[in-house]
Amino acid sequence: MSESTSAKAGDAFREAAAIMARLRGPGGCPWDREQTFDSIKPHTLEETYEVFDAIDRRAWGELRDELGDLLLQVLFYAQMAEDEGHFNIDDVVRGLSAKLVRRHPHIFGDVVAETAGDVVQTWDAVKQKEREGKPAKDDGLLGEVPRFVPALVEARKLGSKAAKVGFDWPDASGLLDKVQEEIAEVREEMTANPNPDLLEEEIGDLYFVLTNLSRHLHVDPEQALKKANTKFRRRFRAMEQMAGEEFAALPLDEKDALWNKAKLKEKSL
Repeated sequence: MSESTSAKAGDAFREAAAIMARLRGPGGCPWDREQTFDSIKPHTLEETYEVFDAIDRRAWGELRDELGDLLLQVLFYAQMAEDEGHFNIDDVVRGLSAKLVRRHPHIFGDVVAETAGDVVQTWDAVKQKEREGKPAKDDGLLGEVPRFVPALVEARKLGSKAAKVGFDWPDASGLLDKVQEEIAEVREEMTANPNPDLLEEEIGDLYFVLTNLSRHLHVDPEQALKKANTKFRRRFRAMEQMAGEEFAALPLDEKDALWNKAKLKEKSL
């Protein structure tokens, strides 16, 4: 980014922050003024997933707009924090800048990091040093993993943290065996005297193992499932279009045939 572009971005950011301050200030927007940290949280989650959707579809114009909506969430939280006397948007941005410099000593200092792996090790070492300067929490290593992230993300992070202290499956092959074991336990619970709570527990165990299999294979489980959902949507829509208005009334074997036809057609493209 050139200096002129950076300056323009800074001006635009300050303008957006000033607009948010006005919306939240005396005589501002009634809706904006009555929002709280908790009331905005669902909007933040929604905007985050809309960013993901735009990226998946390579919809660059929409991505620009969605990133703006996500930035709005940051401005909203920062303005509410300033209203309550906690911090302001300048504190947020300066804190971010300081963190980026601090965690990239191979760029802004004299540390050598020639590969992406070296960079990750350096980043983790700096994070550990930062933690040592903070009051200790009595929640162990896994206490560093946020509890309110999506469950697949949490499972992956828990597995990664445990792996750093040597508690992990040795390889993906061992995890595949564990997947089969968990499937057998689900099947056993289904065919016995099904207990909803126990079934939930067994299926949860299966999800956890599948997520950590993804981790071993360097696959993002959230993105993998999202892409599978997108594929299902696409193929199901193709089935509907081939069948026309009679789709719902078709017997299952004919629907299966349409599914296979949609699948073959997609693979031939």
